Parts: sequence; structure tokens; C-alpha cells
Amino acid sequence: MLPIIFVMPIVQLLILSNAATFEIKNLKIYFNDFDKSTYSNRLKSKFYQTDYFQITGESTSRKMAEAQLSRNTADIICEIPQDFEKNAVKYGLSKVFFKINAIDGMKAGLTVNYAQNILEGFISEINNELSYKLSSAIASPRPKSIRVNYSNWYNERLDYKTFMVPALLVLLVTLIGGFLSSLNIVREKEMGTIEQINVTPIKKYQFIIGKLLPFWILALFVFTIGLLCTRYIFFIPLAGSLLVLYAFAAIFVLAIMGIGLFLSSVTDTQQQAMFVFWFIVVIFILMSGLFTAIENMPVWAQNLTRINPLRYFMEVIRMVILKGSGFNEVKVHFLIITGFAIATNSIAVWRYRKKS
Repeated sequence: MLPIIFVMPIVQLLILSNAATFEIKNLKIYFNDFDKSTYSNRLKSKFYQTDYFQITGESTSRKMAEAQLSRNTADIICEIPQDFEKNAVKYGLSKVFFKINAIDGMKAGLTVNYAQNILEGFISEINNELSYKLSSAIASPRPKSIRVNYSNWYNERLDYKTFMVPALLVLLVTLIGGFLSSLNIVREKEMGTIEQINVTPIKKYQFIIGKLLPFWILALFVFTIGLLCTRYIFFIPLAGSLLVLYAFAAIFVLAIMGIGLFLSSVTDTQQQAMFVFWFIVVIFILMSGLFTAIENMPVWAQNLTRINPLRYFMEVIRMVILKGSGFNEVKVHFLIITGFAIATNSIAVWRYRKKS
């Protein structure tokens, strides 16, 4: 129990924060260059200069390139047709073909975006050169370019860890609070001490509170460790109120532990309780917005997430830590999660049958 409570959260936070990423780097790209021109070499150098692509080879054989794709030694094929430079200079129109391994749809979509951004930058560079040559030839002033200045709010460096670490902290608190509470009453059943407890004069709600309070404190302690790791290991500052964050975390832990206590009261063994809780929590995690944005889910799935307490904590912890949101911005979330806590713990108290 002690390693689960104290060691597992830190280890999981450190490992998952580096493993769970939306960034894809070192994509393997293979070139079919049929032009062998200055422009085609410059285009290839654009891919070579970025961390997102790794050039694995080049040939003038489509069959060889497609073999690389089928063997997974290439993720994308870039085919530069003959007369690529000639058509770009003479007609202002040229084509580049991409063939992408789309078994992993998310990876393929990011590959398309990365390749498109590089290609657009190359096109802009060529257009500026051609415009300058044209303006010099007719002795007219060079056209002014448009400069776009932008700023990224809440995650200036666009570091995926800034987005993922707060959400992983929610996951760890859920696992600690839920698992420990789900093993609570059922452990008394396995040890045979539940009958001794049932003959005592304590009330049902007193028994539930006694089982709930120690693990509630432990879950908040784990939450504190996670916040310290967030600040001093991942260097993510807390932009909002620590009081608001702890208040919501305290109510959220009560809601999750209520589910665990209910499962503990209706199961007969610790193994059974763990399997049932794991079944429920996997659904909660997948539909919480941790890996997939809720807005991208089907309408029925979006409606289903309304009864998922993890969804609300995911939103609140990112809003408070990253955006600096206050109580007014998350008060609806507070009302909803308070309703969850009252409902789950009331059901747990009701379901526990105290028989002497």
C-alpha cells in the first residue's frame, strides 16, 4: 500500500508526461526527385532542417519508394516531378506529390500538416524571390511583404507537457483515491472483521466517514506532491488560485471515493472490486478529454461525458493552473462536482447494510 500511495504517483507523473505526447518527430521521409534542380534540392533541404522529418533515402523509382512505405521504413514519400523548377519560374505553377502511410490516422494528419507548412514556407520564399527579380527588371520598387506577429497565450513555448501534466495529475488522484476506497470495505469482508464492525453501535454514515477520511487526506497529499512536481520539475507555474484548486480537488476526491466505496460494498473480493473499478475508470479516462478533445467526439459521446466527473476536473485544473481562472469561471463545475459527491456518497451509505 505504501509504495502505491507515495511512489507510484511520482513515477507515473514523470514517465507519462514524457510518453503521452501529441507531438510527432523524426518522421521518415523518402524522396522521388525526378527534377534534380536547384529548387528541388532547396525543397529537400527544408525538410532536412526541421526536427519533424528524417530523410531516409532518395531515388527515381516509384516502385522502390512504395516498397519503403510498405515496409514501414518510410512514413511519407515526396515526389518532385520533372520540370518542377521550370514550371515554377516560367508559369508560376508546379506540383509536388505526397504519399503518406495513413494506418495511424492521427499521425498521418499531423504529417500532412507538417509537410504542408514546410511547403508553404518554401513557396512563400520562392514567390518573394521571383517578385524581387520582376520588380528589379521593370525598375519599380520591391513590393512590401506582410509581417504577421503572433503570441501564444497560456503555453508560450507550445510545450505539450504544459498541457498534459495537469491532466495527468487528475488521473493519478483518481487512481489513488478510487482504488484505495474500492478496496476498503471489501477488505474487511475478506478478513472476516466486517461482522465485528457490524455489531458495534456506530451509525452507517459514521462508518463510511471513518473509511473515507484517511484516504481522502492521502489523496490530497498525493495531489500536493503532484503540484510540487509540476512546479519544480516541469517548471509550470500556477497562474490561478491555489485555494480554488484545492477546494475543487477535495470535492472531486469525495466524488471518486464515493464510487469506490459503493463498489467496495457490493463486491465480495478485493480483486473483483479492482476489476470493476478499473472497467469504470478506463471509460472515464477515455471520455475525459485527456487524449481526445470532447468537441471532436460524436454528439452522443459529448452528452455522455456530462456524467463523467473526470471531465470537469480536467477542465478546471487546466483553467486554474494555465489560464489563471478564478471561482467565477469554474463555479458551474463546482456545482456539478458537488452534486456528484453528494450522490455517490449517499448511495454508498445507503447500499452498506449494517447487520448485527
